[in-house]
Amino acid sequence: MYNNPMLNIFAKGVYFKKPTTLLNSPIEVMPTPQKVFIPFLQHKGEPAIPIVKPGDTVRIGMKIGEPANGVSSAIHSSVSGKVLEIKPLPHPFAGRALCCIIESDSSENWERNFIDTDYHSLEKEELLKRIKDAGIVGLGGGGFPTDIKIFEGMKGRVKILIINCCESEPNLCADYRTIIEYPQCVIEGARIIQKILDAPEMIFAVSGVYKDIIKVLKKDDIIVKVFPPIFPQGSERLLMKEILKRRLQPSELPVDYGAIVQNASTCYAVYQAVKYNKPLIERIITVTGDGIQNEKNILAKIGTPVDEIIKFCGGLKKPVKKIIFGGLMTGIAQFSFHVPIIKPINGIVFQSSIDEEILNECTRCGFCIDVCPMDLLPQIMYRFIKENDIEEAFDYGLNECIECGCCAYVCPSNIPLVHYFKSARIKSSNG
Repeated sequence: MYNNPMLNIFAKGVYFKKPTTLLNSPIEVMPTPQKVFIPFLQHKGEPAIPIVKPGDTVRIGMKIGEPANGVSSAIHSSVSGKVLEIKPLPHPFAGRALCCIIESDSSENWERNFIDTDYHSLEKEELLKRIKDAGIVGLGGGGFPTDIKIFEGMKGRVKILIINCCESEPNLCADYRTIIEYPQCVIEGARIIQKILDAPEMIFAVSGVYKDIIKVLKKDDIIVKVFPPIFPQGSERLLMKEILKRRLQPSELPVDYGAIVQNASTCYAVYQAVKYNKPLIERIITVTGDGIQNEKNILAKIGTPVDEIIKFCGGLKKPVKKIIFGGLMTGIAQFSFHVPIIKPINGIVFQSSIDEEILNECTRCGFCIDVCPMDLLPQIMYRFIKENDIEEAFDYGLNECIECGCCAYVCPSNIPLVHYFKSARIKSSNG
């Protein structure tokens, strides 16, 4: 762990060592799969509305789903080919959701031309329109439509744009490889967002373990704030706490205090959309875990099913007990090898060895309190939830929990604390 006084922040959390092999593994472009399964829900909010039907011919980048009213985002075809079916299928987060099944014709027929645009002369409204039309959403895992987030920032006075390059999940390197291989694209994408917001200040928040990224950014006269490699330092709320010295209430957002936080990979997608008129139809993903033959950082088409990714990575090394979309700490376990990649997915973990953990009673050791980055009392909240006194658990900050999983990770009794907290919140919201 860093002892540098400049990094003497984030006193709480869990330290993980990043996998050196994956950090040094260049992005590999995955071949176009024979079929893609593209959900109309790939973002926070309402699913996009299908505008194609079975039998239609589509081309790469063609819009197949219009944003619904309210919070929503456009969906585009990631391949050229024919629409086979539109029906509910397994979804990474929603259980099942409406998907467009497209059979690829293996061609590179694009719906739109790549136009090298001098975006510096474009008005803010045109820049924002291009981001919206491209279906850009937060690529750090949140999936909130980027155009809506920026538009909300345009309503007030945004003083600072924070570019999140921390990537604190222990096994993920997708953001890192994106910045290392496409630094100018990320930087220019950030500057596009800064221009739209008219934000006077922009800061890149970077994990201290990413020393080469720090060097690259500083060459460009970028303001860099370095954070220790402690999970979950990439949390938006924690970044606000450390950079602006503001502790957000559960109902508050960074924009309420003149700040907008954007992920580094999102900036890359924004640059591609504005500069080249390219929609979000593919993304960089870290494929890792002891169950996969070859761990890789890959560029995969949106809608690519997991089984195709397994083939590209050399197959399974041994029988897999768990597939996780996202990171080890906050990712979501999947129930099918046919679940497709969607926009917010930044990693896939294949686990073949899972320790059989025996659940014991809470010993009140206090380890969970020691690591909670929100300074909550997980063991107390757990006790009240067990006693079915959810109201009291909320009095102790249940609504402030960011569900990072640090408490459950260090619990010697193997209590799935985050599961209890999530369930209590759902129970409360359902009345």
